[in-house]
Amino acid sequence: MKNLIYIILGIIIGAVTTYYVVQKNLTDDIKITKPKGVITPEQAKVLANNWTKYRQAAVDSAAQRQGREKDDRSVWWSIEDIENYIAFSKKQTDSLKYSLTGMRMYLGVYGKNAGQAKKNLTTMFLVPTVKKLNSKGSMIPFVFQEDGANCDECDPLNDGHGGGGSYPQ
Repeated sequence: MKNLIYIILGIIIGAVTTYYVVQKNLTDDIKITKPKGVITPEQAKVLANNWTKYRQAAVDSAAQRQGREKDDRSVWWSIEDIENYIAFSKKQTDSLKYSLTGMRMYLGVYGKNAGQAKKNLTTMFLVPTVKKLNSKGSMIPFVFQEDGANCDECDPLNDGHGGGGSYPQ
């Protein structure tokens, strides 16, 4: 009987402790770390102005040869689309036995068969980057490849909303 009391007391103490630990974790503020590479708005304006100065004429002249005044210089995706794509990429890379390490953005051109709205215009698309877990019959069960290798089997994200506008001055 004495052992049963200790067991019940242990369960009660464990339940109370678990409750307070879980509550504390739920109410703690999430720490947000500033990512590497974040720049100031002023630095972004300099970069955008440099693009205008050094690239816009060449890019727009190529668009003008296609009968358009300007080409797109930006692409916009909603936060919901980006978050959904990250979740989708994590699930897809997990199923392929990869570890998702990041995203790489590429410039592309739709080409002449894309329809009048997109014909020969610039686009941007995201490709997941990964580490592959290679299980080998050795003492070290996992061998990682370098960070940032493109996931050739993964589905890239395209179809953002193009915009030909310039960065705010």
